[in-house]
Amino acid sequence: MMALFMRARPLALRLHFLSHLDDQILPSLKACVVKRLSSPGLRTSTVCFPTCSSLSPRGVCTTERDPMFLVAGSVRPYQELLPSGSGLSLLHHLTSDEDHTFMKRLTSCTSSQQVLRLLRSYPLLSGAAAASILHRLADLEHDSACGLWKPETLLSDAGLNKLCQTLEHDLARLQDEVLVRALLGCTRLYLDPQSRLVLRLVFESQKRLNLERLSVEALCGLSRALFALEGPNSGMIKQAMSQLQNKDTAQWNTAELVAVYSMLATGLGEDGCYLELLNEINAQALQLVQQMGPGAISEILGALFKLRHKEALPLVIALCKQAVHHVQNFADPELIVVLSALMHYGHSDHFLVEALERHVPKVAFTAHAETVTKVMQFFRRWRILSPPVFNTVAESFVYRAEEYSTWQVSQQIAALGVLGYLPPDAGRLFRKVESVLHARFSQFQPRALLDLLYACTLLQRYPLNFVSKVFSPYFMQQLQGEEGSGIDHRVLAQLTQLYMTVKLECPFYDGPRLSPKFQVKSFLASGQSLETPVEPHFYNAVKSALVDLLGAQSYFASRVLTPYCYTLDIEIKLDEEGYVLPASHTNEVHKRIALCIDGSKRFAANAEKLLGKEAIKQRHLRILGYEVVQISYYEFEKLKDKKEVVEYLHKKIFPHSYRLGW
Repeated sequence: MMALFMRARPLALRLHFLSHLDDQILPSLKACVVKRLSSPGLRTSTVCFPTCSSLSPRGVCTTERDPMFLVAGSVRPYQELLPSGSGLSLLHHLTSDEDHTFMKRLTSCTSSQQVLRLLRSYPLLSGAAAASILHRLADLEHDSACGLWKPETLLSDAGLNKLCQTLEHDLARLQDEVLVRALLGCTRLYLDPQSRLVLRLVFESQKRLNLERLSVEALCGLSRALFALEGPNSGMIKQAMSQLQNKDTAQWNTAELVAVYSMLATGLGEDGCYLELLNEINAQALQLVQQMGPGAISEILGALFKLRHKEALPLVIALCKQAVHHVQNFADPELIVVLSALMHYGHSDHFLVEALERHVPKVAFTAHAETVTKVMQFFRRWRILSPPVFNTVAESFVYRAEEYSTWQVSQQIAALGVLGYLPPDAGRLFRKVESVLHARFSQFQPRALLDLLYACTLLQRYPLNFVSKVFSPYFMQQLQGEEGSGIDHRVLAQLTQLYMTVKLECPFYDGPRLSPKFQVKSFLASGQSLETPVEPHFYNAVKSALVDLLGAQSYFASRVLTPYCYTLDIEIKLDEEGYVLPASHTNEVHKRIALCIDGSKRFAANAEKLLGKEAIKQRHLRILGYEVVQISYYEFEKLKDKKEVVEYLHKKIFPHSYRLGW
């Protein structure tokens, strides 16, 4: 029996298996010199492809994996299960109605077994349908590690073997796009690069590439497949990319643009390669944005995100505006990609937020877990307080928490903590959180667990049984192992504030202490702070008015670091009779007033509500004995002149005192 997928066989045996190839291919393959470079579990071979008429020799770097690497992407021989000989021709095209019915049934398959059963029920298939089966199987089989879930089951299926056998038999008569799509499907299923099917697909693609007649989409698909097989230095890729760059990008339609973006995002566009081509298609995409549907928007934004293309912001903004019209039409994976890209580029849109607020409550109970999580991350990123979304997500959490990964659980609750928002039925929500912690505590990664517990304390919920475990030496070892080079300041600050919270707000807590070596001196740090720095313009305006109110700047101190890690924007000291003391005074201080000059960044972006981290700071300062006076930006902006500002500060700081003049 023949093997389409050969693994670690002597060259003579390979040539025997290839003896049925075209007469013009065989002599060159027999003359080929195969160089092997061995590494544990991985062998790399260089295969010289044949010459014929306009073809020139070229080297192809391919990869073969031992059986132990099945999950990582290698495959087992599959044609050995079938007798040799050609199968049914793929050129028996289905009628348009049959094709439509088949593709509809294929798309509805939710498992590889369903696809294989469908394949057995259609003995006659078009080449396009065959290629679609390969891609659908790849879609269903790929896991997060870019391998196959059960390659041994999939690749031993007789129906799939027969499909590949007939695909090989008819490949010379396949349309260009179908040929390339079939080759790309083989790479996505990790079929052996040395198999007859893959070799012949590549050889046939080379012949057609030399004719310089391949479409934009075919060139992109071929480049993607060859990149997977050979890496970026393939001569055939360079030939395809040269032809692609010679085409007029101004004439490309949306489908062609999407094909180019997807191809570049698979790795060819990394490290600034083909930057000129990328800039050209960005310009063309900007012209066609208003014609794009949800699939194109998601593909392009996802590609730009992967490429980390900084110059694409105008296109990103335009795509965001167009996405507003398609929020309800995005599939779950598409919406995830769109929101991820927008967060990366630091862009949001008021109308997009409104569209999400209309859409998410309708699908919160049925959408993919990652979709719900990504929406919460998006609102958290932009400090958007959205009761319609938060309430529905919190309610769905009670019913769906078992579907969520521990990271998704952590991120959803963390979003509520950042905005300091308690949903109406908070009791049920946190009972569910506690239930998840009890059932899956050991499954939480250290950072995810810390984020979850920290968010709970921001919302004045104190899971002490679990907090005590966080302060244990074992957890700190886990955290250090996860962080690698050392625990960053933000994580240490979270630990410190978490410990401070249970000591201040739960005085009956008598569990483990947080070791001093893991405690920070200040919560304020550049780029990773648990406090929002005061806005300079707002601070200067308040400071100037305070000088007029108190008579001199010496009567208050600015940016004071307390022994409790918090930094006060302004501190005023009073004696026992209520008189203001000089800031340098340390004796006879009866009361300390902490002025919180709360600019817009300390509030939700769309509401006059303090963020969770600012609310817990003011709560702790009050417990520690400070009189907290909040100077909020939305009140301050209403004041017309300096006189009103001074009067406002006087009423805020000294509400019970009266002065005849200033």
